[in-house]
Amino acid sequence: MLPVSVFIIAKNEADRIGATIRAIRGLTDDLVVVDSGSTDGTQAVAEELGAWVIYNPWPGYGPQKRFAEDQCRHEWLLNLDADEEVSPDLLAEIRALFAKGEPPCQAYGIRIAETYPGEAAPHPLAYRIAPVRLYRRDAGRYSSSLVHDRVDLKPGTRVGKLKGLVHHRSVRSLGDQLAKLNSYADQQAVDLEVRGVSIPTWRVYFEFPAAFLKAYFGRLHFLRGTYGFLIAMNYATWRHLRLAKHYERKRLNALTKTNAGAQSPVLSPDRVKERR
Repeated sequence: MLPVSVFIIAKNEADRIGATIRAIRGLTDDLVVVDSGSTDGTQAVAEELGAWVIYNPWPGYGPQKRFAEDQCRHEWLLNLDADEEVSPDLLAEIRALFAKGEPPCQAYGIRIAETYPGEAAPHPLAYRIAPVRLYRRDAGRYSSSLVHDRVDLKPGTRVGKLKGLVHHRSVRSLGDQLAKLNSYADQQAVDLEVRGVSIPTWRVYFEFPAAFLKAYFGRLHFLRGTYGFLIAMNYATWRHLRLAKHYERKRLNALTKTNAGAQSPVLSPDRVKERR
């Protein structure tokens, strides 16, 4: 066992969290699952595999991961999502990192690649992201953002990169993915409003085609053939919905302010004198 705590946030992941836990349960003696109200038996699956399951009502992505960080016992933290699976190569690499004691860096980026339905592993040339997922708790912690999933590191933190992969099985089906992205678009529209960010309306007209090209060519979804085309279409739909809902919220807020102003009583000079 390594001096590393592993934490996972989950809701209704009974079909996927088992593979996530089995891949890393030999790595740690502190495996924390924070559940936000699963109704499919996720809690039982995690507990049977040795996880410590805690309930916490959903406060948003960043706050939920910060809550999970606070439940961990070790100084080093490894975060995984409930639909992610550490590959054997990555597991061996993490073990080697701690084999000689304290690792040389304080945080490590881990490469994550999508594995779609019908695939046993990611395409060899699949698009990868490499966010920080393994880090010392005194080097940083997850952002408090409701929608942005990232570790905010302290200035001067030494960051390394691991070569092994995490297989990300985020798509159960095209329909399930679209429903999840639609919900995420709602949360992002609210987040933009809370942060006082206003995206120009002209982008609504170009967001869909630009996002499709970004996903299909920039993120190499064309390598997956027809299924890759459909995934790119879903991605573009999500990006369009995000801006559409942001525009709609701005429009309704402006209308509310206009109506509120119209209903405010306007006193004549004579009435002002009377009140004085």
